[in-house]
Amino acid sequence: MNDEDSQAREHELRKKIAGQMRSIGQAPGKPLPGEELQKLKSAARRLERMLKDSSDADRETLRTAAGRLDQLLDDIRKGSDVTPRLKRQRRASQK
Repeated sequence: MNDEDSQAREHELRKKIAGQMRSIGQAPGKPLPGEELQKLKSAARRLERMLKDSSDADRETLRTAAGRLDQLLDDIRKGSDVTPRLKRQRRASQK
């Protein structure tokens, strides 16, 4: 009986949780006051600006790295010894 009781309680609890989740999903959204809406829009614009700045910085980093790689490959193609430069770059990046 104890096991049956706990299973029945668990089943009822699951039904209750499922009902609550359905009601939350169907609840009508309440309108936001104008001031709060303006704050949210302003925050969204700041976030978009931050994301754009971040992607611009990433793009510039990639351009710089691509330029260094192009120069390195060009030097290798010409038969130059690039080992000292690679060692310097490795030491600098480890600091």
